[in-house]
Amino acid sequence: MPTSIRLAPEIEQRLDFLAANTGRTKAYYLREIIERGLDEMEDYYLAAEVLERVRKGQEQVHSSADVRKDLGLDD
Repeated sequence: MPTSIRLAPEIEQRLDFLAANTGRTKAYYLREIIERGLDEMEDYYLAAEVLERVRKGQEQVHSSADVRKDLGLDD
C-alpha cells in the first residue's frame, strides 16, 4: 500500500546517508523502522490502556501471594 509521509530535513538526510552507504533503499529502511516501531508502540499503548483500566477499577488484579496460592507454589 503506497503511503506518503513528510520527514524533517535532518531525518531525511540521515536516511539518505544510511541508504547510500549500505546500498539499500530508503523504502527498505522505512519499512524496517515501521515494523520494529509498530511492535513497540503496540506494546506501550495497549499496556497503557490496561493500566488506565486498572486505575479505574475496571480490570481485575491479582496479588503475587494469591497467584502463588492458586498455583500451589507455596505448598
